[in-house]
Amino acid sequence: MKIYTKTGDNGTTMLFGGSRVPKHHIRIESYGTVDELNSFIGLIRDQTGKEDTTYKTLESVQHLLFNIGSVLASDPSKDNLIVPDINEEDIEELEKAMDKMNEDLPALKNFILPGGHPTVSQCHISRCVCRRAERLVVSLKANEPVPDIVVKYLNRLSDFLFILGRKISKDVGAEEVVWNPRK
Repeated sequence: MKIYTKTGDNGTTMLFGGSRVPKHHIRIESYGTVDELNSFIGLIRDQTGKEDTTYKTLESVQHLLFNIGSVLASDPSKDNLIVPDINEEDIEELEKAMDKMNEDLPALKNFILPGGHPTVSQCHISRCVCRRAERLVVSLKANEPVPDIVVKYLNRLSDFLFILGRKISKDVGAEEVVWNPRK
């Protein structure tokens, strides 16, 4: 099977279900940004040990982001499509992971600047891409059907990525730099 089809050479792409839309469609921007997020999370995962809980959690997140991409890539006018799901238990798993990581972190009383270590920075980049994906999906949802759980998962995932950055910062002994606004 060839990877190229040439069917997108005219600036359109096909949704799961058969309809074609322009490549600049908000639906395409939404799942394209989720795909970008997935790639950044893979980069973070590659820097953890395979036996590490973080590795396994991030791998699970990547699978769920493919599920979300499938939902977003589906033609909303076709109600008979079977796509992989995402559910409340997936969100609860993120929340449990955040609660566990937070147990060993100092209380956060100020905004902190992204950085301190390359992996920490990648967590912050991923968090920002996740927030962009969330904004795009919310925008899409204003005009077309999108399951509420997709927005909820992306919202929680950005929180998870923030806390993961803090945990990694602590684990590697990197300093968290508190934002000092000029007055």
